[in-house]
Amino acid sequence: MRLTRTLLALSLLATAPAFAATGLDAGDIAAAEGLRERAMRGSEAWNVVESLTTEVGPRLAGTPADALAVEWAEAKLKAMGFDRVYREPVTFPVWLRHHERAEVLAPYPQPLVVTALGGSVGTGDTPLDAEVVAFASLDALKAAPEGSLEGKIALITYRMVRFKDGRGYGPAVGARSNGAVEAARKGAVAVLIRSVGTSSDRFAHTGTMRYVADVPRIPAAALSNPDADLLEHMLARGKPVRLRLDIAAETVADYTSHNVIGEIRGRDLPDEVVTIGGHLDSWDLGTGAIDDGAGIAITFAAGALIGQLEQAPRRTVRVIAYANEEQGLYGGKAYAEARAAAGEVGDHQLGAESDFGAGRVYALRAGVDPAAWPVIEKIGEVLAPLGVATERTGGSPGPDVGPIVAKGAPWAQLAQDGIDYFDYHHTANDTLDKIDPRALDQQVAAYAVLAYLAAETDVDFGSLPVKTE
Repeated sequence: MRLTRTLLALSLLATAPAFAATGLDAGDIAAAEGLRERAMRGSEAWNVVESLTTEVGPRLAGTPADALAVEWAEAKLKAMGFDRVYREPVTFPVWLRHHERAEVLAPYPQPLVVTALGGSVGTGDTPLDAEVVAFASLDALKAAPEGSLEGKIALITYRMVRFKDGRGYGPAVGARSNGAVEAARKGAVAVLIRSVGTSSDRFAHTGTMRYVADVPRIPAAALSNPDADLLEHMLARGKPVRLRLDIAAETVADYTSHNVIGEIRGRDLPDEVVTIGGHLDSWDLGTGAIDDGAGIAITFAAGALIGQLEQAPRRTVRVIAYANEEQGLYGGKAYAEARAAAGEVGDHQLGAESDFGAGRVYALRAGVDPAAWPVIEKIGEVLAPLGVATERTGGSPGPDVGPIVAKGAPWAQLAQDGIDYFDYHHTANDTLDKIDPRALDQQVAAYAVLAYLAAETDVDFGSLPVKTE
């Protein structure tokens, strides 16, 4: 026994210089490795997302299901053993979908699969019948002559490109966000877009859109990829294509939901926090399994694992279930504003978010002070057996972490394999069967290691430049 202890002491002494810049020691690394292995043997994440999708299901912000999800999240965090569980209010306008239908009237009558975009107005008391005019991209629509779409429906046919990191989303999503405004400026009575998604299944992808104050509000909807193809084939025959669009949707009075927060309180520096989380709301078409039930499950399970350690980390680990990300990052913005008002942005040592489905983590990236990079690299060493590479460049915070990062908080990213994420994103096909429980365990392992070691070190992760409007 004495020999074993002597060897351990010598081992710790020999490795001390390697840990000097990290604020961590061999015991901390061993604890993180233990979290990693426990998660890989089977975490609670699958049970959490199964519970959310079964007991709550789709969670459109501002609906009764939103309130049920808040109750569910608060109860789940308490049941999972978090030291402190609480809510913070988030207020936003409520958009409601009632019905949506579309069909080709001429020259080749047949039905179309369509979904209204979040925030869209409806077509009124009667369906809208009009000729469709196609554009290859949002830029092509912008270049159309003024008044050239009077009384017509604009169709944007740009097809999203599939990538592991999802970088095809940015070039495609502008049509969804801004298509209605640009079409209305040209005189259109409605806009249709090819779904912002990579699936060839006949599911339409919803998502939020926006209007501006000085432009008429026209209905906006997305077609499934096969139906966008169908319209292109019809238009290629050179005959006018006339559509009927019937959408009932409305924006009603403001509603107050909540961010739901669970904490594992730090033992030495409880006011300094490391945050992980996902968004609790979802669109109404599927059950919100990968977007973002998976992120909720992963981060709840990771935080709970840290809470089961014999000794809490130095800093507080805060798990956040953000409200209404889908329609405007309302939860993330409210969280950041509350921290700024309380002078607490500087207490945020590191923020990370899981909001890219249920694929395995393959890279660690971070936006921190250069002096803190030895800590990130040490975290990366513990993540390496999971197949996670540490990358010194690239990456970005998640959407709900973005608002506090804009106020100066540092961030980390655990990049997930999203090769099929946009097959299911914002569709009726976003359901539990798309999730591999073992992939969830790998992500729980990664988030537990990241959050624990970031909270256990006393190294300051610094601050980032504050963004101004």
